[in-house]
Amino acid sequence: MDAEYKVIYLFDNPHLGVNLSNILMITVTMSIVFFVCFFMSRTIKMYPTGAQNVLEWLVQFVKNIISSTMDWKQGKHFVMLGLTIILYVFVANMAGIPFEIASKGHVVWWKSPTSDPVLTISLALFVIVLTHIYGIKLKGIKEYGKDYFRPVPFLFPFKIIEDFSNTLTLGMRLFGNVYAKEVLMVMLVGLGRSSITWGIFAFMPMILWQAFGTFIGALQAYIFCILTMVYMSHKVNEEH
Repeated sequence: MDAEYKVIYLFDNPHLGVNLSNILMITVTMSIVFFVCFFMSRTIKMYPTGAQNVLEWLVQFVKNIISSTMDWKQGKHFVMLGLTIILYVFVANMAGIPFEIASKGHVVWWKSPTSDPVLTISLALFVIVLTHIYGIKLKGIKEYGKDYFRPVPFLFPFKIIEDFSNTLTLGMRLFGNVYAKEVLMVMLVGLGRSSITWGIFAFMPMILWQAFGTFIGALQAYIFCILTMVYMSHKVNEEH
């Protein structure tokens, strides 16, 4: 079945144009994260109830991730970073789960923004740049520079390569998993729209894939967050 996965560009040339579907979904994702956090923390109480309990549990969950990767002396600086990353990536991964909005020609408007490699590589690059910034901030530029030559100087080129490979693998791992989920969802939606008979047969696989997609999205958000903290620990921990 023809289920081509396309996007809308503002200009004719996709290499120079602006991906409108990405802009739409990135804006939607940021808005959801902002308003969810705003309403969860709007009325802070000494004895939390309801939504505040969920937010405090999530903060503690992020703290546990950080504590498992680095000393808390350094890790305390990254609670908000970890919370922002895990919420943003989770919501972005979930965005394409409930439904797909497609116009004629299989052009997908509503999708997970993390199904685009430009966004995931940009997020990964942002994370790697932050590891360098915090490494210099917490250890000093001189001490931080020495880490590239420890324990032996000939490891310097390999550590440079490691920075590039970490960026690539962090971004592409997230993209690959979410993109595969989105493509199969588009195919199932297209199959269901082709006829009433195929719609009946596609209904149950679509529900099952949505459930599995939810698991994938949550898992990838956790992996992205914990790898961020692992890479950060390599830059800020004294033993490294």
